[in-house]
Amino acid sequence: MRNKYTFLIMLILMTLPSFSQENQTKEKEKSTEKNKEKDSEAETLENITVQGTSKKKKLETSGFAVSIIETKEASLRNLTTNELLDRSVGVRVRQNGGIGSNVVYNLNGMSGSTIGVFLNGIEVSTYGQSFNLNNIPPAMIERIEVYKGVLPAHLTGDYVGGAINVILKKDVSQNTANVSASYGSFNTFQSDFGVMYRDKKTGFSFRGTGSYIYTDNSYETWGYSSTYVNEFQQIKHYYRAKRFNNTYKNISGRFEVGFTNTKWADQFFIVYNGSSNYTEIPHGITMSVPYVGRFNETGANVFELNYNKRNFLAKNLTFNVNAVRSERNTYLQDTVGYAYNWDGKIRHVYENGVLVKLKTKEGGQQGKKVITDIDTKITNARANLGYLITDGHRVSLNHKFEATNRKEEDLLNPASKDLATDSHIYKNIISMSYDAETFNRKLKTYISGKYTNNRVNDLRKKIVTIEGVNSIVEENVTTIDSNFGFGGTVSYNVIPSMFITGSTENSYIMPSDMQLFGAPEQNILPNLQLQAEKYINYNLGFRWNPSDFGKHKIAFYVNAFWRNAYNKITAQTVNSADIVNESDANPQTTQYVNLEKTQAKGFEAEIIYIYNNRLNTSFNISKFNNLDKSEIDSDGNKNDYYGHQVANEPFFTMNANMQYNFLNVFQKESLLTTYYNAGYVAEYFTARGMAESSKTPTQISHDLGLSYRFPSKKLVASVDLKNMFNAQVYDNFQIQKPGRGIYFKLNYTFSKF
Repeated sequence: MRNKYTFLIMLILMTLPSFSQENQTKEKEKSTEKNKEKDSEAETLENITVQGTSKKKKLETSGFAVSIIETKEASLRNLTTNELLDRSVGVRVRQNGGIGSNVVYNLNGMSGSTIGVFLNGIEVSTYGQSFNLNNIPPAMIERIEVYKGVLPAHLTGDYVGGAINVILKKDVSQNTANVSASYGSFNTFQSDFGVMYRDKKTGFSFRGTGSYIYTDNSYETWGYSSTYVNEFQQIKHYYRAKRFNNTYKNISGRFEVGFTNTKWADQFFIVYNGSSNYTEIPHGITMSVPYVGRFNETGANVFELNYNKRNFLAKNLTFNVNAVRSERNTYLQDTVGYAYNWDGKIRHVYENGVLVKLKTKEGGQQGKKVITDIDTKITNARANLGYLITDGHRVSLNHKFEATNRKEEDLLNPASKDLATDSHIYKNIISMSYDAETFNRKLKTYISGKYTNNRVNDLRKKIVTIEGVNSIVEENVTTIDSNFGFGGTVSYNVIPSMFITGSTENSYIMPSDMQLFGAPEQNILPNLQLQAEKYINYNLGFRWNPSDFGKHKIAFYVNAFWRNAYNKITAQTVNSADIVNESDANPQTTQYVNLEKTQAKGFEAEIIYIYNNRLNTSFNISKFNNLDKSEIDSDGNKNDYYGHQVANEPFFTMNANMQYNFLNVFQKESLLTTYYNAGYVAEYFTARGMAESSKTPTQISHDLGLSYRFPSKKLVASVDLKNMFNAQVYDNFQIQKPGRGIYFKLNYTFSKF
């Protein structure tokens, strides 16, 4: 308890970096060396904080509850996109271990199918597991938009809790190339490259990016979930061990060819996105049972067409279309039949007084011995037609079509092709919106409505023996659902720097293909009985944009929210007794279920302080209570946990950041930047029942880093020390995340060509 309050006091005193550092422009030649250094310093510091604020300001004051994360500085460091998100206000990245492990995004208590994760406005799930925020480096990203609640027209879809929209770099005004490589703890190697080219005469443009990641993820664990079971079946908790069977490899490339700023298109690109993963699976939903030999391989080939044009066919008419065709494959293998301990050795038991190797019950690490192959084909198309009626008044019409075809085969079964599961989801969403700026553009309003039609078809085959004769029987489940939803936002500019914002929505969310059909590579079982979720949400916010007080700049933001969920879809939690007693008996799987009703109330806030354009600090906090208001549980029985906090969900988080820039260190025209980050997650219960063993304790982690930009402005070297005090950091179902690690990185930008 004392440590908890010490940390809180430290955060208040340090209020710690949000404002991104931008590349410096060439300084003008001066007559004397003194003037040259003075102008260089002023120009450097100005560009750190000024560039890019217009887009950020426009979005953040539009009435939507939105935060903008700029990635320029992060791209120079050893930070993943998920780490960057996890430090932002109101966002909690739930990751089952180290790099490459499964991820769930939580926005102030909203997660799962309620949250849309987009890549340039297209659901990132379209690209498969091998190309997602786990492995898209910040160097490929221009900015990240984080919405909580109502979404703008171009992201209209089956979401209500918010969205994360990753905008990849698009500017091809300069012909440049860059490459980076890093190496660090747990044998982690990462590299990426980017090339941008445009012919000024024809508008022909090319963008190419790629990345490679390899890590052993061999960090130590020593928390309650790290166990050792002896030959007498006695369980020892807090067993210190190094994770094994945890290798992750990824390679991906994205290549775009097209035209920009021509008479017939502002942008027209044909895109190929290819990626592949190799992921070893070290355990199930909890860490209590380690796995050996369970792994999956994923790959995806994705083709896109992107087109947008202002004044399309008529003045003030804008047309945008994004169409994607994705073919994905997932291969899962689990054929090792012995049980293991966290020391990496086979477990032994006594049978009739003789010590023997312990075999698993069904021949695999998780259950039955399996070799599964899943092919998924997705067509995802979005079209937006917007018209500026008059200055400050705009309407838009949007349509989204998505078709998912998934075929699953058991390759260990000789009749696998005849018994393959064939599943389809068809989704159509039509929406309209109107936004206006009135009262001398001080008042901004936005209203929208949408209609969703969803069709799910699941065809499963099995062999049935009737009177000694085997025959294949088909089980075909088809469900059709449709509903309406609406929402709106308002923003009022009270005085030049102060804005009041609000939003509300009433909408449904359909289950996703993973929630319905399961994901064996993620230990998720199917549940075809899932119902659509319904949400009624409210947001009220206050924002003060950066204001100058001499050498001081300050900005702050606060947003309160009230969220009511009906038939909330959530990963099934267990009773604390199951956590306590499990050794090799408790199945390491979960599935998504509906909770009758939940209700969340809370707030998020962020303060940013800059001194003399050198010191950049920020502090953010998110706190809410997400209570289970269900009268009955998912099994149809009386809910014994009515009024309890929803289990396995952190509800109080804080982040503090500090950045300081030193000019002309070691060399003239160089820039040395230092960083500090602290993260806090309050204790919460992993399982229902509130047993002490299911409590995830308070977590406090600290990171340090520095980067050095050489005078040429082409080479940047950085080093990051993560979790420097080797704190115990946990996530879903008490899965321990990496401890102390140190990472080195080099970035090089080639001259314009």
